[in-house]
Amino acid sequence: MLSARNIQRLARRFSTDAKQFPANKQRFIPSTGTYPKGFFAGGSHCGVKKAGKPDLAMLLSDRPTIASAVFTTNQFSAAPVQYDRGLLNSTRQAGSADVRVVVVNSGCANAVTGKQGLKDALAMAEAGGERARQMDGQAAKALVMSTGVIGQQLPIDKICQGISRQELGSSHDDWMKAAVAHMTTDTFPKLLSRTHGNIRMAGITKGAGMIHPNMATLLGTVCTDAAVTQPLLDKALAYAVARSFNAISIDGDTSTNDTIAVLANGASNSELISDADSKEFIEFQQQLAEFMAELAPLVVRDGEGATKFITVEVNGARTFGDAKQVAAAIATSALVKTAFYGQDANWGRILCAVGYAGVPLDTTQVDMRIVPGDGSTPLELVKAGEPQLPVDEGRAAEILKLEDVKVQVELNLGSEMARMYTCDLSHDYVSINADYRS
Repeated sequence: MLSARNIQRLARRFSTDAKQFPANKQRFIPSTGTYPKGFFAGGSHCGVKKAGKPDLAMLLSDRPTIASAVFTTNQFSAAPVQYDRGLLNSTRQAGSADVRVVVVNSGCANAVTGKQGLKDALAMAEAGGERARQMDGQAAKALVMSTGVIGQQLPIDKICQGISRQELGSSHDDWMKAAVAHMTTDTFPKLLSRTHGNIRMAGITKGAGMIHPNMATLLGTVCTDAAVTQPLLDKALAYAVARSFNAISIDGDTSTNDTIAVLANGASNSELISDADSKEFIEFQQQLAEFMAELAPLVVRDGEGATKFITVEVNGARTFGDAKQVAAAIATSALVKTAFYGQDANWGRILCAVGYAGVPLDTTQVDMRIVPGDGSTPLELVKAGEPQLPVDEGRAAEILKLEDVKVQVELNLGSEMARMYTCDLSHDYVSINADYRS
């Protein structure tokens, strides 16, 4: 176990300076933030990772929260997922709101770890609750999350010791420490904060591989000082996830540990949101969706080996579900993703994905273009189902050299739209995942 002296030494090495991260990612790392009232954050090294790398994060509310979460659909769900599901089910049945803590370790997923894994998830939760009680004297329950290698047992004694000594604060640097401690193959910490009227939100997420929209697609927590009832927080989260964390894909793999949680503590002293038809709820739901739609794409920007950030936008669908289905077919196509990596304007691959998405189409009405991220003139590729020939290969090459590119498809069947966020598939993705455990 680490001595107090060693913990202090490692803490001094734990920098949140953005300059330590890749130069092309630093623009996504906030230098300041406005954080929700009543929440505290922190991160540290407890001994899961080697060389003193941050591997333990904690978030704490100074009062009870309404908590909601969505989880992976992978049947080999990790021990933390199983524990959190049970905890939230029990709090709903009891009408309790004493979930105040989120504890996250990186470096070990605690997945496919049998009965011992469940015991370790419980031990993490109990240690988190006890750390909160030591700080403010209030009883607390904790959600737990783990990320890293599957099939290895947690060094639970080190983790519990780290939790017992975890320092927490409300400054931007404290939140940054928590974000850095989430990282595994991530190349930069993913932290976002926003203010909407008198309500504040802050979110931390992590992910770079095993990202696919089949529930939550990674780890993430959003904290808000809004006051909202349990049913309406559940409703708002489902709406927001469908338009954010379930609208991203990197490699088509749905992890065993995927979890997105939202904690609302009401510390803004705003009026309780309790009517689903009210203006206040509609605004809150939209604010949460917009916030999470800014947070989730940070994961795609850090896709393992990625060189392109690709937005797929499908307009003119009969329903949101139809638009999402077409966008997902494009975003998850390996042929489309490799074409973008090779900067090859092989638009037939995109149109092919539209056609096999499983949504009824009038192919004589479909338009398609690629839109450069720098705001310059788009390149029209298909109009009313007809190819726009000859393709301006020079203009296509200019657009495909850019880091940000949008694929825009117009179905001309209705008024609904959806977006997916994805990246290209490169040689480096194979290299990173070929020796992940080393």
